[in-house]
This record gives sequence, structure tokens and C-alpha cells, in this order.
Amino acid sequence: MLKTRQDVESFADEVRKALGRQKVRVLVCAGTGCMANGSLKVYEKLRDLVRAKGLLVELDMADDACSGAGAAEGTEVTSDRTAGPTTAAVGVSISGCHGFCQMGPLVRIEPQGILYVKVKPEDVEEIVETTLVRGEVIERLLYHDPSTGEPARTEDSIPFYRRQVRVVLANCGRMNPEDIREAIAHGGYQAIARILDGMTPEQVIEIVTASGLRGRGGAGFPTGRKWSFARAAVSDKKYVICNGDEGDPGAFMDRSVMEGDPHKVIEGLMIAAYAIGADEGFIYVRAEYPVAVSRLKKAVAQAREYGLLGRNILGSDFSFDITIKEGAGAFVCGEETALISSIQGKRGMPSPRPPYPATSGLFGKPTVINNVETLANLPSIILKGPDWFRSYGTPTSPGTKTFALAGQVANTGLVEVPMGLPLRDLIFEIGGGIRGGRKFKAIQIGGPSGGCLGEEHLDVGLDYESLAKVGAMVGSGGMVVMDDTACMVEVARFFMKFTQSESCGKCVPCREGTRQMLALLTKITEGKGTPDDLKLLQELALAVKDGSLCGLGKTAPNPVLTTLRYFHPEYEAHVVQKRCPAGACQALRVYSINASKCRGCTLCAKVCPVDAISGVRGKAHAIDPEKCIKCGTCAEKCRFGAIRG
Repeated sequence: MLKTRQDVESFADEVRKALGRQKVRVLVCAGTGCMANGSLKVYEKLRDLVRAKGLLVELDMADDACSGAGAAEGTEVTSDRTAGPTTAAVGVSISGCHGFCQMGPLVRIEPQGILYVKVKPEDVEEIVETTLVRGEVIERLLYHDPSTGEPARTEDSIPFYRRQVRVVLANCGRMNPEDIREAIAHGGYQAIARILDGMTPEQVIEIVTASGLRGRGGAGFPTGRKWSFARAAVSDKKYVICNGDEGDPGAFMDRSVMEGDPHKVIEGLMIAAYAIGADEGFIYVRAEYPVAVSRLKKAVAQAREYGLLGRNILGSDFSFDITIKEGAGAFVCGEETALISSIQGKRGMPSPRPPYPATSGLFGKPTVINNVETLANLPSIILKGPDWFRSYGTPTSPGTKTFALAGQVANTGLVEVPMGLPLRDLIFEIGGGIRGGRKFKAIQIGGPSGGCLGEEHLDVGLDYESLAKVGAMVGSGGMVVMDDTACMVEVARFFMKFTQSESCGKCVPCREGTRQMLALLTKITEGKGTPDDLKLLQELALAVKDGSLCGLGKTAPNPVLTTLRYFHPEYEAHVVQKRCPAGACQALRVYSINASKCRGCTLCAKVCPVDAISGVRGKAHAIDPEKCIKCGTCAEKCRFGAIRG
């Protein structure tokens, strides 16, 4: 039980000493992506082999004298106290997400900083014998730069990590997220301990306001200002809520933070609660994130056990506890008032504002709702100060931002960069450029409610103001990079289909407007659109943007408006020429047979469901465009590449 700030600091020192007895530390990524590729099997086999060789040293705080002596002499110290002579004292642990998801499972070996990629269980024995026993690097398991073929021994030497600045993700991949002792050793709960040792709520709000921290969930509202509203509200009860309802397709920033450093999220929520005068908090997280839910529940239980949640925390007058609330997966519940409605047991639907949650929120009481990433920034801001935070980013968008980089980019994964970094640097330096050497065409930024930007926007900075000027938004940080094979009309239709299906239906502009926009986009991709449809689509998008009740409806037209603005010739090709320039819209394809390549094998004619292909064996065949239903079966079956569409 930790009772004072000094207890937290001294305990952190003790844990660091215990970790120091592990002369070599192996961390196996246990983020969702790596686990899906079998990282837990790698972890289990590593532990078994290291234990069998007498190398394993557990993080054991129960018997410091015994474990210290044993480790110093190179003996094994495990939970069953077996021991034997070794050449090293090795700790084996899981970690959170490293970010470089496509290269998983990832294994980090400290203190050398070695990072092995795409590790399989069959590689484990070689890792133990070669690296842990003999201290040699296995070059084939290192990341190799595709352009040079050179191996990268450490994480810092990989281009994907080189431009990143990790604040929120600082501990992800470097500690066991399921052990509060390691969180404390890495600075966890130091900020709240400092606050409770003599800072007033007003001083905390002043620091956060001075830092310029803005909400990382999408709107970018100044965090300190939001807190000051709730602090000023007079009430016998106040609440804080962590919004972990991350619903954007392809986004996993909040999930990775909750999985990789749950105690940082808890501490951030505690700081917010102290600042506004709340004694109860909720973490609202999607039920589709089972690993995050499990680790958060475990972290909350551990924090209670150590006296960091509950009554009179660290001997102060501050009492606070947290409930984990699992959401049912409704995208609209990412909106504050809909989230509150869901916690109260009602259907997740937004409410008109004002009143705002800061004055009348959960159960009608003043409530502050902050995104996972926003909260995870707070401990560092308190410990290092607002000037340190402002040393990154831009004057109006300070700090760093996490992004989920996905799509047709060479290096996909989770990144954290200073705000204001140009899109070009993110895509071509960190992301490694377009996959397969193809040409960059567009990037969808800000999730399904964000905008689609083209090549002329590559030098736009990743900050709130710069993106807003071109019709996009930072959003929660989802990014999808597209190459020249993408049809921007189909991209707009895809995102409109998502937002239309996720509309709660409460207000007419969103409920009916998104449905009609989807119908128009579908009509255009099917080759049935007219120039008048483009005018109607624009008018509808603006009407939905202006008239919708909540942020989902107001931002749902963004993909349509930006594609109409920056890729208008592509729309015109669909409605005037009845042609999809990217060749992605099936209904607009025109299939033909290249006579010079056709061998007359008749296979295409046999598989055509409408007998649209004619010809005799041994001679070139032909497709009747009047009969062809453009199913593409003939092109799939042709073994000579003679059919194109």
C-alpha cells in the first residue's frame, strides 16, 4: 500500500533495482496485431526455453536479498526458487504495441536495443542460443531496408521510427502493461503524487491550459478550458469520463494505448478528476477491444490494491475510483452526449447542446469527457511542464499526435509525430512511400468523417488549422493512403455507407441526407449518374453538414465534399463518359479480348454466364458488349492475360 509521494518514488526505485537484476530483458509484443500473428506462442516458448537453461530471473519483489544475491552471481530466480549456474540473468515479458504492426511479431532485447521482426516460434531456440547465450545478433531476423537491403539492428535505426517523437506511446513496447510495478518504475503515478503533495486544482488547470493541449479525439477543443468550465460548475457531484469508443475503420490509436500503457490512462483520468473536483470516473471502451478491456480491468484492480484508487489517495483528501464501461460498438457513441446516454443505460443517441456536459452531463451533473490520448498526455505535462510540451508541434497545435497509418503505404502501423509534420514526410519517410512502387493518389485523413486530400496537399501540416483550411480534419488520427488504382468516387461511397449505417437516426438531416447521398454515389458508380446528380450531391452534403444535430452528421459529408472539390474530373468521367478512370467500378468496365494474346482455348466462353463470348477453337475470340454483364469471370479465368476490363 502506497501512502505518500515518497512511497511512490521509493517503490519505483526498488522496482528499477529489481529489473536491473535482469541483465538481459526480452520483451515480446502482445498488442492485438502481434497476438493475431502468434506472438503469445513465441512468448511462451521463450519463457520455457530460458527457464530450462537456468537463465530466467523473475521480477520478484518478495525476497530482495535472496533474488539480489542470486542474480548478481548469475543464478536463476523464479517463482519456484529453482536455481543453477548460467551465463546471463534473463527476464522474459510481454509488452504493448511497438507500432510497426506489419512486421510483427516483434521481439525487443534490452539493453542492447535489438529488435527482431516477424519472429516465429521456430526462431526461438536460435534467439536463446545465439543472442541470449552468446550475445550475437541474428541478422536474418532484423528489419532490412527495402531500398538498400541493409539490416537495422535497433528500433531507432529503422526509418519508420526515426522521425517519431513518442510521448503517449513512450512506454508501449518497453514494459509489461499488466504489471503496475513496471508502470511505476517507468514513471507511472509520479504526476498524481506530485499534485497531491501540494498542488491546488486551479494550479493543475493552469498548467494544462498553458501547455495548449487540445482534445485528441477529433474536435481539438482546449482541454484546460473545458476543465475550467466544469471546475466552476457548482454541484455536489462531478464525473470524469475517458472516451475509448474508437470506431473509425482502420483506427487503433486508443486501443494500443489502453493495451500498452493502461496505467497512464488511469493516471490521466485521476488528474482530470482532481482538477475539476470529481470523485468518480468511467472508462468507456468498445467491447470489440477485449485485450484493452481485460488490461484496463486488471490495471484498475492493481491501482486499488496499491492504494492509488479509493479513499484518501496517498494520504490526501482526494478520493476517486473508476468503473470500466463496455460499449456495444455504436460509432455514434464516440460523441459525448451519446456516450453519456449509453453509460446511463439508455440508447446511445446525441442530445442538443447547450447544456454542455461540463455543466450538465452524466446524470445531470458536471462532467468532463476526454479522449484516451488526451488523458495519456497529462502525466508528462505535469512532470515536465507546459514549455516542454510546447517544444513540439506548432504554436496553435502543440505536442504530438498518434496516427494509424494504413492503406497502400509500404510501412503501416501506429506512429506518433509532432503536430505540424508535413503529410509528405509521414507518407514517404516514416511510411516508406507507396507500396509496389505505384503513384500516390490520395489520403483519407480523420477517419470516415475526415477529408480526402490529393498530391497537391502533400506539404500540408498535420495540425488542426492547416487541415481545416483544406476541408479535412485531424480527427482521432485514422489515415488511409491510396495509390493510383483507387477510385475516389467509390472511396466516397465506401465512407458514406459506413456513416449512413452508423447514423442513430435521431435527426432528419443525418438520417435521410446520408441515405440519399449514398444512393446518389451508388448510382454514379453504377454508371447511371447525370451531371444534375453531381449538383444535387453537393447541395445535399452542405445541407447535412449544416443541419445535423451532432458531430457525426456534421462531418459525415466531408469525404464527399473533398472528393468533389479535389477529384471533380473523376466524377465527371463517371457521369459524362460513363468511365471509371481507375478501372475500379465494376459496372463501368468494358471488357475486350486482345487478339494477339488470345490462344482460342475457349475457356472464357465456357465460363461466361450469358454467352457473350464467341469464337472457334484455336482462333481469337470476341466479347459482345451488348450481352456482357461485366462480371469479370472471363478475365479471372484467362491464363494468357488476353482479357482486359
